[in-house]
Amino acid sequence: MKPVAHIRSEFPTKFGIPRQAGLVSGLAATVVFEPEFRDPEALRGIEGFSHLWLIWEFSAAKRDSWSPTVRPPRLGGNARMGVFATRSPFRPNPIGLSCVKLEGVEATADMGTVLHVSGADLMDGTPIFDIKPYVPYADCHPDASAGFTAPGQDYLLEVDIPDEWLAVIPEQRREALRGVLAQDPRPSYQRDPERVYGFTFAGLEVRFTVAEGVLHVREVQKK
Repeated sequence: MKPVAHIRSEFPTKFGIPRQAGLVSGLAATVVFEPEFRDPEALRGIEGFSHLWLIWEFSAAKRDSWSPTVRPPRLGGNARMGVFATRSPFRPNPIGLSCVKLEGVEATADMGTVLHVSGADLMDGTPIFDIKPYVPYADCHPDASAGFTAPGQDYLLEVDIPDEWLAVIPEQRREALRGVLAQDPRPSYQRDPERVYGFTFAGLEVRFTVAEGVLHVREVQKK
């Protein structure tokens, strides 16, 4: 297989990316097609769908070997589950699947027709192998069971951003960044309240600590 497109997102590295698509609806991204696939006819009718499936590659998690069990972050990084019972990036084939909201279709002069989406959990530059419409009557299962992920699905941190650092963040990025921080970007096995974590988002270096369910932003600097 070869990529049909790549995504442009606010995350230059893996750290900080929400663990699932759709958790932070304010995250904006753009799907840019490879020159070979920039025929607008290939997108005829796509504007009629509200959501899309992206099939993509864990390009930053490739390995020559695989393990039958992995440590899901939401289980604290200690309990092991079967790789096919998880969405871990460390798989026999590094393939990801994300449902995103289609915000718009735009014809550009330099990149052909692009797709503006929200809620994506992909690192900037991630190769996309295919795009399919989300079809509610077949894809939506409200009575589905969540397995071992159920206890953590409503887990959110309170986010404290002092005014001095809030002023550094562009207004149109604040909601998305708050959503990312509320999801707790830390590795699940690290719980030191004194430890300062940091990641890059939308050209900003964001540093924070977490204690007693509250994430405190300590510094925001432009890269």
